[in-house]
Amino acid sequence: MKYVENILGTIGNTPMVKMNVLTKELPCLVLAKYETFNPGNSVKDRMALQMIEDAEADGRLKPGGTIIEGTSGNTGMGLALVGIIKGYKCIFVLADKQSKEKMDILRAVGAEVVVCPTSVEPEDPRSYYSVSKRLAEETPNSWYVNQYDNPSNCKAHFLSTGPEIWEQTDGKITHFVVGVGTGGTISGVGSYLKMKNPKVRIWGIDTYGSVFKKYHETGVFDKNEIYPYVTEGIGEDILPMNVNFGVIDGFTKVTDKDAAVYTQRLAKEEGMFLGNSAGAAVKGLLQLKSHFKSDDVVVVLFHDHGTRYVGKMFNDNWMREMGYIN
Repeated sequence: MKYVENILGTIGNTPMVKMNVLTKELPCLVLAKYETFNPGNSVKDRMALQMIEDAEADGRLKPGGTIIEGTSGNTGMGLALVGIIKGYKCIFVLADKQSKEKMDILRAVGAEVVVCPTSVEPEDPRSYYSVSKRLAEETPNSWYVNQYDNPSNCKAHFLSTGPEIWEQTDGKITHFVVGVGTGGTISGVGSYLKMKNPKVRIWGIDTYGSVFKKYHETGVFDKNEIYPYVTEGIGEDILPMNVNFGVIDGFTKVTDKDAAVYTQRLAKEEGMFLGNSAGAAVKGLLQLKSHFKSDDVVVVLFHDHGTRYVGKMFNDNWMREMGYIN
């Protein structure tokens, strides 16, 4: 008989899927690392399990404890699943720009959800960074995860996602393209791939309103780059310690409109019902066309599932209100 001991045994070993329609103008083979096959429907399950196990091992997280984290939704889902199996309570802090579906899903798996305003500075006591830290200080026997600066985030992808991509492409991968938020995925996967072959190019997808691209190119943290944006799950107004800029070869920025439109197109033209960052990743991939040759093998990672965005990017009334479609 073949079975796993609990739902955590289904994390990882996600499939690689060839893209055929949206990438037909590109000269190369494009493969999607399809992370929605994880039990929490996102790549974040990998690092959620790693962060919790590492915190248990060194005593930061104790039996019966409470896990507290600021999340755009997917990390919360991963942490909640691990918490259920291991017996921890979860409190998650989200910014109000995140979809209602993400908040409802977290509540559905037993987590407490606290919602904060998006349009405040990270240092503002109302920001989801600040509220997360305060709750951790006030809650007995709690552990503040801090996925942005927690090295176990990057470690998870170095140990699992990177090796899977290398094996699935038989070591033929030439480019890795992925949206950047906390930085764990791009840095962990990128570090592993460059260790195996230093010639592999690592490209980050950024969004307008985020600091990554300019900081990578100039070393300047420019606050003028920061403004509210709609795209979920990528971009930051801080520099997380998990973003290893030395591993990243370059960034391309994608507009909110393009990210939303390509999220819809992925579903309707490739049969890939995915999240908002996947739309950004595909448009970014097309913007990078000049970097690809006919014998290249390009892997793009898709973070999460379309069910998180039914009320937004998959709602034509919302898309019209935003001016993204006619």
